[in-house]
Amino acid sequence: MAIEKKYIVDTTLRDGEQSPGIAFTLREKVSIAKALDKMGISRIEAGVPAMGQDERRAFEKIKLSCEKAEIVAWNRMNLEDIQASIDCGADIIHICVPASTLLIKEKLRKTNNVILEMIEVCADTIHKANKIFTIGLEDASRADWFFVEQIIQKAKDLKASTIRFADTVGILTPGTCNDFVKKLNTGIDLEIHMHNDLGMAVANSVSGTLSGAKYIDCTLFGIGERAGNCNLEHFLEVLDGQFNFGISLENLRRQQTKLKPIIFKTPSIV
Repeated sequence: MAIEKKYIVDTTLRDGEQSPGIAFTLREKVSIAKALDKMGISRIEAGVPAMGQDERRAFEKIKLSCEKAEIVAWNRMNLEDIQASIDCGADIIHICVPASTLLIKEKLRKTNNVILEMIEVCADTIHKANKIFTIGLEDASRADWFFVEQIIQKAKDLKASTIRFADTVGILTPGTCNDFVKKLNTGIDLEIHMHNDLGMAVANSVSGTLSGAKYIDCTLFGIGERAGNCNLEHFLEVLDGQFNFGISLENLRRQQTKLKPIIFKTPSIV
């Protein structure tokens, strides 16, 4: 029997760079992306083109340097963000959609209906550019479930390829993650994005994968905003042999040894 195929979305160059003290030069970003591509990473979240010219230049070079991985651009629900990502040649345009009442009312000062309308406008621009369209549910672990279901239905209607469930503030446990993912198994590919605030990013990612998630967000060494993201090596170690991620642990470790001085700005010992 063939082993079920799952996919890694590496966000070292986006969420990972939000770690305190972590910042990459253009050359370093390209080196990291090329190493990820060689490892067999399916999707590389290469950055946020809307951040400015330097970010766009790096994104374009990453796109040219990678042979197999699909290159993902992260965007707010903003047409200028989306156009910048399209212009950079991104394969996948990812839209971050605030899902919790706290973010919608206090951060954006919008209503749920306005959010749903904004998703439609964004999707139309992405489809016209013939790009893959994915939606991320920001702060989904604290969201009202009825609204989450509305976003998912909207995503399906607009032909989004993937829904990303984000535990943005890192409050889930493996049990609650399992419950959420099973409820999200609604006929659209599911991606999970776990934070490590309670030290459970790997455990939650494992639970979500076993419960049906197809795409799993990870970073090299588990770097990321605040306490970090799911550590790619640790995640693969736990599930070694249970799924086909297309990644050799031996090759991953070899590439990480080369990248460690770049990521942590320490002298190489090899």
